Amino acid sequence: MAKRFRPVDRDQQFLLPVDMREWLPGDHVVWVLLEVVDHLDLSGLEKRYSLGGVGRRAYDPRMMLSC
Repeated sequence: MAKRFRPVDRDQQFLLPVDMREWLPGDHVVWVLLEVVDHLDLSGLEKRYSLGGVGRRAYDPRMMLSC
């Protein structure tokens, strides 16, 4: 089982584009989606993960819902 979630860094620099905010306009629907996902109660999903076990870290459910 997963030890913990993989980190999500939305400010991570990419090779191309340098910054996601430069790639997408400020009024793009993805910004609304990210805001909605940040306000969701995902405690039910998070409980299903066995943290502290062996194996690779799982992806954060917030990241998986907003990709």
